[in-house]
Amino acid sequence: MKTDYLIVGSGLSALVFGSLMAKSGKKVQILEAHEHPGGFGHTFAIANKYKFNAQLHYVWDCGEGHTVNRVLKQLNLDKEVTFERYDPDGFDHMRMPGYSLDIPSSSQELIRRLSALFPQNSESIRKFILEVQKTSEGVKKLSPPVNPVELFKHFGEVSSAVMYLKSTLQDVFDKFNLPQEAQTLLALQWPDFLLPPDQVSFYAWIILFTGYQQGAFYPTQHFEHVINSLVKVIEENDGEVLLNQEVTNFRITNKTITGVQATDRITHQTREFTAETIICNIDPQKAAQMIGVENFSKTVRKKLNYDYSPSNYMAYCVVKDIDLRDYGFGKWNTFHTGHRDLNAAFYQMYEKHDFSNPSFAITTPTLITEYQRDCPEECQIIEFLTVANYDYFKKLKETDKKAYRRKKEEILDFILDVVEKNYIPNIRKHLVLKMTGSPTTNERFCWCPNGNSYGSNLTPRNMGIGRLNHKTSLNNFYFCNASSGYPGFAPTFWTGAILYQRLSGDLILSKG
Repeated sequence: MKTDYLIVGSGLSALVFGSLMAKSGKKVQILEAHEHPGGFGHTFAIANKYKFNAQLHYVWDCGEGHTVNRVLKQLNLDKEVTFERYDPDGFDHMRMPGYSLDIPSSSQELIRRLSALFPQNSESIRKFILEVQKTSEGVKKLSPPVNPVELFKHFGEVSSAVMYLKSTLQDVFDKFNLPQEAQTLLALQWPDFLLPPDQVSFYAWIILFTGYQQGAFYPTQHFEHVINSLVKVIEENDGEVLLNQEVTNFRITNKTITGVQATDRITHQTREFTAETIICNIDPQKAAQMIGVENFSKTVRKKLNYDYSPSNYMAYCVVKDIDLRDYGFGKWNTFHTGHRDLNAAFYQMYEKHDFSNPSFAITTPTLITEYQRDCPEECQIIEFLTVANYDYFKKLKETDKKAYRRKKEEILDFILDVVEKNYIPNIRKHLVLKMTGSPTTNERFCWCPNGNSYGSNLTPRNMGIGRLNHKTSLNNFYFCNASSGYPGFAPTFWTGAILYQRLSGDLILSKG
């Protein structure tokens, strides 16, 4: 029997779309090339006793009535899939030489804390934070589904959002003449974008920054449970999630995608899959090359011409016989930089491959939830993330594997030097596991071209009106991916739900 919706790839947006369609009574089939579903949201085990999530650390838009909550309610999962909130008095701890700032949920409290650090700049700080809030509201009104009445009702906020369409975060810092140290403290979440202030879209920054202010969360039963719960909905409604199925070709006739060819990565057998509608969760550029770029309209071809986001370096570590809470860690993340200027820090690491003075994120997932730990009771997980250049690591791995491994170890050593100096004096003595991943690791396990972490790069060029969406110009074929929607946990929930809403007419995210 022909499937209603054949979904190529099982990233989070695909699982959200698939579970919503399956719940509505449609026949859904998902093909995934990896051994785990979930894309960057998947969880992997080491030595059968340590579990790590592939990069997702903390999320937003999970509160009552917000995007994730609405989707889960639609799936009857809102009581099953719950979230723990990070400390609203300081969900992100920003640390740099001479300064520290805990980012609170309250904007007024953020203004107060920054003004105490920079009293001579208190007025410009206040104006900047208020502009962030105003622009954030405007961006929300402009996001689909757009309500024209709301646009007129909130003309000031919408105008503010439109004004910053082509702005970087640095552009707006400069406009408000914020001191360099204040800029660095505010932008120290940069590993969430893998871009420095002079490259990241102001839009992208405010969506994330204000999103976390409204609530930063971690799944009570870990990310694996979220992925498995979505898969379960699909399977309980007569759908299928087929793993180790690598799509090698799309079938196209008269501008219509009719099906795909896939190879089983274990048996090496090839199968044909057909459906009324094909949903593409794999990278749109990669899919377009497989189909033939000439088959797409000029408009879509232009939108497909995006740059990939930078990639990252990850270190997954486990410590034993030590409580990280005794060293200042808890229900928050820590962002550290040894640089006064994040633009310079990014350049040094990404272009020069010099990590001797690193800027990086620290996350401690075992301190966020008490539910069935991802490691033995006497252990805790601590992870580190920073930016890394794909081309550099790919060349290193292909030409000198020993040098490639040495570089990964060198970066972790530089990070641990900083951690021992500033946070945990004896962390090396307590490490029972340390495992590192580079951009080529992302490419291998998450099937992302060039090891990209977020699909298209989150620069103003890629975040504007001309951004790729679900429309492909081909019949029966839609994109549903970070590059055709937005990257990150909540944005991929939104991406999948919006496509479901458009194809089904069921307005679960409609705005009043």
